Amino acid sequence: MSSSGCALDEGTYELVVPALARAGRIDAARKMFDEMRKREGIGRASAGMYGVLVDVLAKAGRLDAAMGMYREMVAVGHRTSPAVRTAMVEGLVRAGKLDAGMELWEEMRRGGLRPSFGLYTMVVEANARSGRLDVATQLFGDMEKSGFFPTPATYACLVEMHASAGQVDAAMRLYHSMANAGQRPGLSTFTALLMMLANKRMLDLAAKVLLEMKASGFPIEVTASDLLMIYIKEGSTELALRWLRFMGSAGIRTNNFIIRQLFESCMKTGLYDSARPLLETYVAGAAKVDLILYTSILAHLVRCQDEGRERAIMDILSVSKHKAHDFMCGLFTGPEQRKKPVLSFVREFFHGIDYDNEESAARYFVNVLLNYLVLMGQMNRARCIWKVAYENKLFAKAIVFDQHIAWSLDVRNLSVGAALVATVHTLHRFRKRMLYYGVVPRRIKLVTGPTLKMVVAQVLASLESPFEVSKVVLRAPGDSVLEWFKKPIVQQFLLNEIPSKADVLMHRLNVMFPSSAPEVRSLSIPRSLSMSR
Repeated sequence: MSSSGCALDEGTYELVVPALARAGRIDAARKMFDEMRKREGIGRASAGMYGVLVDVLAKAGRLDAAMGMYREMVAVGHRTSPAVRTAMVEGLVRAGKLDAGMELWEEMRRGGLRPSFGLYTMVVEANARSGRLDVATQLFGDMEKSGFFPTPATYACLVEMHASAGQVDAAMRLYHSMANAGQRPGLSTFTALLMMLANKRMLDLAAKVLLEMKASGFPIEVTASDLLMIYIKEGSTELALRWLRFMGSAGIRTNNFIIRQLFESCMKTGLYDSARPLLETYVAGAAKVDLILYTSILAHLVRCQDEGRERAIMDILSVSKHKAHDFMCGLFTGPEQRKKPVLSFVREFFHGIDYDNEESAARYFVNVLLNYLVLMGQMNRARCIWKVAYENKLFAKAIVFDQHIAWSLDVRNLSVGAALVATVHTLHRFRKRMLYYGVVPRRIKLVTGPTLKMVVAQVLASLESPFEVSKVVLRAPGDSVLEWFKKPIVQQFLLNEIPSKADVLMHRLNVMFPSSAPEVRSLSIPRSLSMSR
């Protein structure tokens, strides 16, 4: 019509603009609306046209344009209908502009307009999800006073948001209100409540809600196990044990992974009486105690200083039924019971390790075991363990022979006991090479790192060693080490064990007051070695 020179009248605009807007042709509708406003002789647009444009723009997400149209509608004197205001509030809330939406909501309430059920529901849930729980609760009360019956989704949203905020009283009040209203809580609602109660350590109330969840027909094994893991991770071992006992009384089973986690938590906190039945359950559940778990138990034995607790840990070691325990028992028996020398016995055990899957576990086991053997004074057995571990390339890069230039031992990745044993055994190897084969390097280095430096240095210093201590390395010229190797106490040190204070004192007396026949003394069997035989 416009191309043929015919002007549109007011009635045509009233029909075409809303029709274009409802058909999704919003830009064409706005263009024609602007054209209508500029035409002379045509009055203002009707409230219906404004209402359609506001509604369509708000639902399309063009909130700035919708708000501009809404303000213009008010400015020209039209009364906004409930549908228009509802469309604006819904659009603002959906777009995340909650402040603007709530401002329009208040205008709507002051104007005497009653919000619809859908708008109430949307505003309540939006405020709850944004963390404005006080506002959401007040609106929820207004909604009920207005005669609207909240949906299960609205109840669930409020309960879950209060639970996430840790507001126990409000969450439980809404939960009971939901039940009294005949609404059935969903899985997410039960889960949110239980997580809140677990974090608040309200064990009895959590047990009650869990049983109600079971009565509602939901599976509870996974949720109960999740709560158990919460107690374990936060270090509440006593609560975790109480919750596990509740699970057992209610016939709820958990998995072996969580049983192992709780067992390790009991070991860390020294609850050995509770740890043993957990390990028995773990083993009875067809789970296999691996070398890492066995070694972690052994590490507790190494650190233990109470005889009664030592017995409890040794009982736990026996419950593990790991082959490493049979090896430990055989290691401390005599050759008559083992029916083979200790070195052959050690080699047989290490030959049975799957190094493709357990290399790091075996390295951990050696470090802890050597700590234990050194503390027990079993230096000869400890040296056998180190020798076989080195043969099996568990510490392949620890010892380096650089021809005649430098020989070195790196103990930075070892435990204290392993570092001492490695030092004794490796210096013994260096001594054999130097004395028997006549090979003397320019220097010898013991790479200790800052942690083990003082431990190794103190042992060697008691023997008047030539090693100089730097930040992370003990080093000495090869000639000086060769002369040091010739001393009788050093020979005893390298062949037998770390000398006692009495041995060191005797050495110093021999230096100050030499005997007439020192060679006789050097050939006698040391007391500790003869006792070990």
